[in-house]
Amino acid sequence: MKSMLVKITGVCYMVSLIACGNGNNKETNPSDSSAAPKGSYAYDAAFLQKHNNKILELKDKDGNAKVLLSADYQGRVMTSTATGDSGASYGWLNYSLIEAPEKKKQFNPVGGEERFWLGPEGGQYSIYFKGKDSFNFANWQVPAIIDTVAYDVAEADDSHAVFKKEATITNWSGTEFNLAIERTVSLLGKDAIAQKLGVTLPGNVNAVGYETVNKVKNAGAADWKKDKGLLSIWLLAMLTPTEETMVIIPFNGVANARSYITDNYFGTIPPDRLKVKDSVLYFTADGKKRSKLGLSPVIAKGIAGSYDFKKNVLTLILFPVDKKGSYVNSKWELQKEPYKGDAVNAYNDGPLEDGTQMGPFYEIESSSAASELKAGEVQEYRQATVHLQGDYASLKQLVKQVLGVELDEVRK
Repeated sequence: MKSMLVKITGVCYMVSLIACGNGNNKETNPSDSSAAPKGSYAYDAAFLQKHNNKILELKDKDGNAKVLLSADYQGRVMTSTATGDSGASYGWLNYSLIEAPEKKKQFNPVGGEERFWLGPEGGQYSIYFKGKDSFNFANWQVPAIIDTVAYDVAEADDSHAVFKKEATITNWSGTEFNLAIERTVSLLGKDAIAQKLGVTLPGNVNAVGYETVNKVKNAGAADWKKDKGLLSIWLLAMLTPTEETMVIIPFNGVANARSYITDNYFGTIPPDRLKVKDSVLYFTADGKKRSKLGLSPVIAKGIAGSYDFKKNVLTLILFPVDKKGSYVNSKWELQKEPYKGDAVNAYNDGPLEDGTQMGPFYEIESSSAASELKAGEVQEYRQATVHLQGDYASLKQLVKQVLGVELDEVRK
């Protein structure tokens, strides 16, 4: 697909990978993907440039920390790297679907390590099922505004990009939402990453991070009411699984904490794949069994992560938790408590009942509380994502500081 320029206030804005004209400008185009190994950032950058209309890149001054964004896919963070073009690409990409001539009807899992979605997914206030449809996979439909609609680029430079779009969606109960979406993605420098994590980053650990500010405005004339259904801002990371990857989520050890963990979204997760002990949850992320879990805001700490022992990569997401907030319930059923949902989730992909599979990938997710927005009001939700890669001993120390666990024990 031929590259298109992004026009900002009438100026041809050269944002790293976006080429003006016929795409032959070697200074603004990534290397040919055939010259870069699959799995590298350069390969993914070239591939996406070929198959997307609007690709943007955020990067630091030395070119090591890079973040790749797509306006075609709702301002999604497609992938990133902490070690430059030749370094590992952290986001999972569905290459065959991205290059396919036609989009899928229900959902296009093109990948990307942070995508903007809206909740709830299931229940009487779901925006993924039509009114009176039963809650099964055949009836599940991802709204176009968070699946196939391209967003407009309002601003962009090497350090940030702003995406906007308006839409109308209707929930299972028939409530209509007119909304305006604004999403800003900003690169975080190494000092900012260290500050957010409350640690000192060793020199032998490479880092890339970014923060997204996600805004939803009630652009209609009617106020949004709890008894008609509300929306949440939902951010999901699609990452590449390995047999040596483990999701690690610490939580507050309150009385009966286990009752605030939902582990049966798609059937109860077997005990060999989910272990809960010492106020930490360990979840196998190998892409081999479809399963999902969630933590209530009662116990959620505002941090979740994963560790890939094969590549020595620590991934972290940091997000706010509103302990008194109303979190939408996304279970695929009519619900007695539609606002007793999760603040943080993890998903491991696997084969569906018919043997097909969307991935394989795994996800770490966070959600905002739902707000009764009056006409014209705006809800804002922020999340930071960090990847740290390098020396195992140094990362082991960081995992202990940030997540409170011994990495050697996790490996066992």
